[in-house]
Amino acid sequence: MPLFAELVEEQCILLLDRHRETSHQVDQVIVMEQDWGESLFLIRDGVAKVRTYTADGDEVIMSLLGPGDVFGEMAALDGASRSADVVSLTPLHLLKMRSAPFASLLGQQASFALALARLEASRLRDLNQRFALQSADATTRLLDALAYLARKSSAGQDPQGEIPPLAQREIALLAGLARETASRTLSKLRNRGTVVEADGRLRIADLQPLIKRGLLPG
Repeated sequence: MPLFAELVEEQCILLLDRHRETSHQVDQVIVMEQDWGESLFLIRDGVAKVRTYTADGDEVIMSLLGPGDVFGEMAALDGASRSADVVSLTPLHLLKMRSAPFASLLGQQASFALALARLEASRLRDLNQRFALQSADATTRLLDALAYLARKSSAGQDPQGEIPPLAQREIALLAGLARETASRTLSKLRNRGTVVEADGRLRIADLQPLIKRGLLPG
């Protein structure tokens, strides 16, 4: 996994001191906003969402997490409470690690700290793009959400990777659309051949509409 690529075996052993492997089913809350915790988590398999709620009680998906991503590191490093919920969108296989060895290695190994900074920067870019699209049309927002899901679901960050079966409510939330709007827009994309479905799994078949909308480089 890229985050740990620069570590030698002894450092990996230190990170895994008293670690736990856990499995979680769909829609299970792994960490809760405002909770306290001294552990961080590494996703080996599966996809999770980072969510919070508005003052009106509406759910907002901040970001997605996939294989190779860590979460819980902010609370582990600064000692503050968790900043958001993390909830499984698919079955998850996690490593739960102690924060003290993680923080110690960050202070000792500059390449490790830089790898974490790159990971955080990629999340910030994703978040900035999603917020920039809040006023875009429904098709653009849904295509961006589908490409984001595909990247996070595949080890190679492939926007044309298979998207795991999800409730349409989750896709609509990620796109910032009403469920009915997301359903209608998805039907149009299927009819155009932009999106295909097999065994309940969606996949973007044609990247040109995303390129034309500036969602992907040409």
